[in-house]
Formats: sequence, C-alpha cells, structure tokens
Amino acid sequence: MELHIAVLPGDGIGPEVVDQALNVTRAICEKFGHELKYQIAPVGACAIEETGSPYPDSTHELCMRSDAVLFGAIGSPQYDNNPNAPVRPEQGLLAMRKKLGLFANIRPITTFPGLIHKSPLRADIIDGADFMCIRELTGGLYFGRPQGRSEDGSVAYDTCMYSREEITRIVQLAYDYAMRRRKKVTMVDKANILATSRLWREVTQEIAAEYPEVETEFLFVDNAAMRMIQWPKSFDVIVTENMFGDILTDEGSVITGSLGMLPSASIGLHTSVFEPIHGSYPQAAGKDIANPLATILSAAMMFEYAFGLKAEADLIRSAVSESMKAGVVTEDIADPGTPTYHTHEVGEWIVEWIGKH
Repeated sequence: MELHIAVLPGDGIGPEVVDQALNVTRAICEKFGHELKYQIAPVGACAIEETGSPYPDSTHELCMRSDAVLFGAIGSPQYDNNPNAPVRPEQGLLAMRKKLGLFANIRPITTFPGLIHKSPLRADIIDGADFMCIRELTGGLYFGRPQGRSEDGSVAYDTCMYSREEITRIVQLAYDYAMRRRKKVTMVDKANILATSRLWREVTQEIAAEYPEVETEFLFVDNAAMRMIQWPKSFDVIVTENMFGDILTDEGSVITGSLGMLPSASIGLHTSVFEPIHGSYPQAAGKDIANPLATILSAAMMFEYAFGLKAEADLIRSAVSESMKAGVVTEDIADPGTPTYHTHEVGEWIVEWIGKH
C-alpha cells in the first residue's frame, strides 16, 4: 500500500517525538512492504514565525491531499505569557480542526502493567480499565460566537452553541464504536443547567433507540469526573461535548499513569489527524528527554484508523509494551534507581524490536 502522510511536528517537544514516531512508521512500512511518502510542514508558533499564520494555507493544502496527518504539539511560552498577543499558536490547532472538519477526537484510556504503580489511584481501581473517550471538537464554547470582551475590558463573554446535526454525527459515531467494543455508551452533559446539554440528551435518546443492544447511561459532568476516578472500569465509550471532553480526557491520564502515554485520533470530514495529548512541554524542548510513546502509539492509531492496517498497529503497540517491560523508557516513567533513556534511544529500541519480530 502507498501511504501519503503530512507530518506536522509543531512546537516544543513536537519535533523530537514526531521524529521517533516517523522512524517507527518507516520501520513498519519496510517490514510490511508499504511505500511511505511524507512531507513536513509548519504549524503553531513556528508557523507564525515563518509565515505569520499558525496554520498556513500551504500546510492546510498538504493536509487535504494526504491520507493522514501525524501531528506533534502546539504552544510556546512567549504566547502563553502574553494574553494580548493578536495571533496565538492554539489558533492554528482550532483552524486545522475546523478546516479539516475534525468533529471527533478519539482518546483510548488503557492501563499498562508496568505503569500501574505510577498512577495516584490504587492498583485495584485502575487495573484492567479500558475505555474510549469521544469528544466533539468543532462546536461549543471554543467555537461559539459572539465571543469577546466589552469595550472597557471589564467583561468577557463566550457563547456555547450546538446544532442537532453536530450532535447527531458524534453520538452516532460513539454508538458505532460501542458496537465494536462492550456495547455501552455513557453520554456526559450538564442537562440540569445548560440548554445545549438538554439538546445533547434529547438527540442521544433518539439515537439510543436505534441501538437496543447497547446500554446507554447519562451522567452529569461533575458526576462523570468523580466516577472516572472511583470506578474507571465502569466505562466503555464516553461521548461528550468539546469543553467537557477536553477536561475529562486529561483527567483520564492519571489512570494510565502518565500523560506521555496517551495517543489520540481526530477524525471527520477530510483527512484524519493523529497526535499525542500531552502538549508541547517547552521546558523539555531540545533536551532529548521527552517521552515519545504517546506519539508512537498515535502512529499505531494512524495505521489502524486511517489505513485499516490493524496488524501493523498491533505490532507497534506490542513494541511499546515490550520497551516498557524491558525498562527502556524516559525519565518521566522510569522507576527510581533504574536507568533512564533519551527520546531517541527509546525510539531506536522500538524500531530494532520491530525489525526482529
């Protein structure tokens, strides 16, 4: 198979972790006889410096003509510390989601035997947890208009808006995934307060009737946040709106034991994007200490969801698991007193393991 990939390293540790994911992608293509064609393009703060735009037209055009996008991270302290910056790196991420029609973010939350002790939660609570968060990406407070501040700057406002069509397509997706898993959907909202949440609940009830085999439950977001910590094994597929999903999926990182282990896929109308959830981590940029495993696992999701190549994806996941068993990990997840490895060393070990199996 011929694979056309747009590679967007982005800011901070993005280039370092994407390099390792790209090396793993090359190794998989070589092993399974695929032809890899890719092109690198700027996004985020580095794109602002180069072009003045956080998501240049040339980058968008590359994404549109590619089969998949392998993405690193966006964000820079020079913008984080300047609330009055007229252009921000994060605007590039929002623009990419909107222009590519990326309405669904898929984040699997699973545990790794070698990392259970790293979680602040008790082992018996999290051991065996395996659920999927499906977050709506292009609506809600992050995109609602009007948005802004009063003339004197003393009042700020955001608008939360959702249409029936936006809700239907993401909830339908959640039920489709549940049918392939353990047949349970949890819809998270705040329907006791918000009109948009009441529309989410109404649409979900209608779609649930089409899937009698699937168990459906509704949770207010505050209750869901508590349940995720107390009984994470009670979930199978969670579906929710943009802001709630943003918060809950990061909360889910404590179940895995490290934010550096969580991959994600953003899918929708055009090209899908595969990225780690950990952000740009600028303090570690250039030090070769960032954990590349979430990005490598995102490449596994790319093989499975963008190209339908599950055997290739499973081999990557096995390689990651074996690297952890062998203790070939970066300092953030290494046990005290054990050796630690640099970003490139972890990537090289995984590439070598793939070559032998």
